[in-house]
Amino acid sequence: MRFMMLVKSAENAGPPPKALMDAIAKLGEEASKAGNMIETGGLAPSAMSTRVRLSQGKITAIDGPFAETRELVGGYAIFEFKSRQEAIESALHFMELHCKYWPGWEGETEIRQIFTMPDYTCESGSLALKPDAARGA
Repeated sequence: MRFMMLVKSAENAGPPPKALMDAIAKLGEEASKAGNMIETGGLAPSAMSTRVRLSQGKITAIDGPFAETRELVGGYAIFEFKSRQEAIESALHFMELHCKYWPGWEGETEIRQIFTMPDYTCESGSLALKPDAARGA
Protein backbone atom coordinates (compact mmCIF):
# COMPACT_ATOMS: atom_id res chain seq x y z
CA MET A 1 0.00 0.00 0.00
CA ARG A 2 1.23 3.46 -0.82
CA PHE A 3 1.07 6.31 1.64
CA MET A 4 1.89 9.99 1.36
CA MET A 5 3.28 11.76 4.40
CA LEU A 6 2.59 15.49 4.51
CA VAL A 7 4.71 17.47 6.98
CA LYS A 8 2.94 20.57 8.25
CA SER A 9 4.15 23.41 10.45
CA ALA A 10 4.03 27.16 10.82
CA GLU A 11 5.74 28.72 7.83
CA ASN A 12 7.74 31.08 10.04
CA ALA A 13 9.42 28.21 11.96
CA GLY A 14 12.72 29.03 10.27
CA PRO A 15 15.24 26.70 8.69
CA PRO A 16 15.68 23.29 10.31
CA PRO A 17 18.90 22.54 12.21
CA LYS A 18 21.65 20.76 10.28
CA ALA A 19 21.61 17.87 12.77
CA LEU A 20 17.93 17.26 11.97
CA MET A 21 18.54 17.37 8.23
CA ASP A 22 21.44 14.92 8.63
CA ALA A 23 19.23 12.55 10.66
CA ILE A 24 16.43 12.82 8.07
CA ALA A 25 18.92 12.14 5.25
CA LYS A 26 20.11 9.00 7.07
CA LEU A 27 16.50 7.90 7.65
CA GLY A 28 15.77 8.47 3.94
CA GLU A 29 18.80 6.42 2.88
CA GLU A 30 17.68 3.55 5.12
CA ALA A 31 14.10 3.71 3.81
CA SER A 32 15.34 3.78 0.20
CA LYS A 33 17.62 0.78 0.76
CA ALA A 34 14.72 -1.10 2.39
CA GLY A 35 12.59 -0.31 -0.67
CA ASN A 36 10.00 1.67 1.32
CA MET A 37 10.66 5.23 0.16
CA ILE A 38 9.49 6.08 -3.32
CA GLU A 39 9.89 9.85 -3.36
CA THR A 40 10.46 12.75 -0.98
CA GLY A 41 10.91 16.50 -1.19
CA GLY A 42 10.55 19.86 0.43
CA LEU A 43 8.15 22.49 -0.81
CA ALA A 44 8.79 26.17 -1.55
CA PRO A 45 7.36 28.74 0.88
CA SER A 46 3.89 30.09 0.21
CA ALA A 47 5.40 33.40 -0.97
CA MET A 48 6.54 31.47 -4.06
CA SER A 49 3.23 29.67 -4.51
CA THR A 50 -0.03 30.21 -6.38
CA ARG A 51 -3.45 28.78 -5.58
CA VAL A 52 -5.93 28.22 -8.38
CA ARG A 53 -9.41 28.31 -6.86
CA LEU A 54 -12.84 27.44 -8.23
CA SER A 55 -15.59 29.13 -6.25
CA GLN A 56 -19.15 29.87 -7.33
CA GLY A 57 -18.30 28.96 -10.92
CA LYS A 58 -15.38 31.41 -11.09
CA ILE A 59 -11.73 30.37 -11.39
CA THR A 60 -9.08 32.64 -9.88
CA ALA A 61 -5.33 32.42 -9.43
CA ILE A 62 -4.05 33.85 -6.15
CA ASP A 63 -0.35 34.42 -5.54
CA GLY A 64 1.16 33.78 -2.10
CA PRO A 65 2.04 34.34 0.60
CA PHE A 66 -1.17 33.10 2.17
CA ALA A 67 -1.59 34.96 5.44
CA GLU A 68 -4.80 33.15 6.41
CA THR A 69 -3.03 29.79 6.67
CA ARG A 70 -1.67 28.84 10.11
CA GLU A 71 0.08 25.68 8.93
CA LEU A 72 1.39 24.81 5.51
CA VAL A 73 2.69 21.62 3.97
CA GLY A 74 6.44 22.09 3.92
CA GLY A 75 7.47 18.65 2.73
CA TYR A 76 6.21 15.29 1.61
CA ALA A 77 7.29 11.70 1.14
CA ILE A 78 5.70 8.74 -0.61
CA PHE A 79 6.25 5.28 0.86
CA GLU A 80 5.28 1.71 0.14
CA PHE A 81 4.27 -0.10 3.35
CA LYS A 82 2.59 -3.39 4.15
CA SER A 83 0.04 -1.76 6.45
CA ARG A 84 -1.35 1.50 7.76
CA GLN A 85 0.23 0.68 11.13
CA GLU A 86 3.67 0.50 9.50
CA ALA A 87 3.06 3.97 8.00
CA ILE A 88 2.10 5.33 11.42
CA GLU A 89 5.23 3.86 13.02
CA SER A 90 7.36 5.49 10.33
CA ALA A 91 5.74 8.89 10.93
CA LEU A 92 6.20 8.54 14.70
CA HIS A 93 9.92 7.86 14.19
CA PHE A 94 10.21 10.85 11.84
CA MET A 95 8.56 13.13 14.42
CA GLU A 96 10.83 11.75 17.17
CA LEU A 97 13.78 13.08 15.14
CA HIS A 98 12.19 16.53 15.15
CA CYS A 99 11.67 16.33 18.91
CA LYS A 100 15.30 15.32 19.46
CA TYR A 101 17.03 17.69 17.02
CA TRP A 102 14.68 20.70 16.92
CA PRO A 103 13.40 21.33 20.45
CA GLY A 104 10.40 23.66 20.48
CA TRP A 105 9.38 22.92 16.88
CA GLU A 106 5.70 22.19 16.50
CA GLY A 107 4.02 20.54 13.57
CA GLU A 108 2.47 17.35 12.35
CA THR A 109 2.83 14.62 9.79
CA GLU A 110 -0.41 13.70 8.08
CA ILE A 111 -0.58 10.17 6.69
CA ARG A 112 -2.77 9.65 3.63
CA GLN A 113 -3.19 6.37 1.77
CA ILE A 114 -2.80 6.79 -1.99
CA PHE A 115 -5.44 5.29 -4.24
CA THR A 116 -5.15 4.88 -8.01
CA MET A 117 -7.82 4.50 -10.68
CA PRO A 118 -8.00 0.68 -10.33
CA ASP A 119 -9.06 1.27 -6.70
CA TYR A 120 -12.24 3.03 -7.83
CA THR A 121 -15.52 1.91 -9.29
CA CYS A 122 -18.19 3.93 -11.04
CA GLU A 123 -21.58 3.11 -9.58
CA SER A 124 -24.71 5.13 -10.25
CA GLY A 125 -22.68 7.67 -12.22
CA SER A 126 -20.39 8.49 -9.25
CA LEU A 127 -16.82 7.51 -8.58
CA ALA A 128 -16.37 5.53 -5.33
CA LEU A 129 -13.63 3.47 -3.73
CA LYS A 130 -13.99 -0.27 -4.14
CA PRO A 131 -14.69 -1.96 -0.79
CA ASP A 132 -11.28 -3.66 -0.67
CA ALA A 133 -9.34 -0.50 -1.67
CA ALA A 134 -9.28 0.92 1.86
CA ARG A 135 -7.97 -2.32 3.34
CA GLY A 136 -5.19 -0.44 5.10
CA ALA A 137 -7.53 2.10 6.69
